[in-house]
Amino acid sequence: MDDRVAATLRADSRMATLIDRYGRLPIEPADDEFARLCTSIVNQQLSTASAAAIHRRFVDVLGGDPTPNRVLEADEAALREAGLSGTKVEYLREAAAAFRDGDRDLTREGLAGASDGEVVAALTDIRGVGEWTARMYLIFALGREDVLPLGDLAVRKGIEGVYNDGAELSRSEMREIAEVWRPYRSYGTRYIWAAYES
Repeated sequence: MDDRVAATLRADSRMATLIDRYGRLPIEPADDEFARLCTSIVNQQLSTASAAAIHRRFVDVLGGDPTPNRVLEADEAALREAGLSGTKVEYLREAAAAFRDGDRDLTREGLAGASDGEVVAALTDIRGVGEWTARMYLIFALGREDVLPLGDLAVRKGIEGVYNDGAELSRSEMREIAEVWRPYRSYGTRYIWAAYES
């Protein structure tokens, strides 16, 4: 996070407090976009602790970091024993096939000229990749700086906690709060997650 990002976020006094508390949090593209997508699929609808444990076992079953071939060749029973549901195994295999055999290059280079909306559309064509997973991909795989994933429960609860003493806010109210973070809403989101998880 550089000075221009910090200056933009510090225009919001509550965000400035979070920056002081948590330091500078980065938004950086993943070294391996497919592995990062697998992480998001594994994490779907799980607590942070459960997701981390299942992800470790998933990587152990694969014998290394996820690659499309490793996911497609992995024993389904072993993946299930690692804690993945049958549905998630299917989703991971669909993603692997899309990366290996799909018509579109889903790497950072292949999506470099695509808008966030076009990336979301391309990813949600993959069975098991919904809006939430696609937005996590924008932030954590591609390193896009201006993503506000209001489909994420922790983001919504975090914004309510920081800005409204935990009371409910509408999504339009949340978007309005986050306007001041533009064009760095991904960074603001990282601080909201940090506040929610602490």
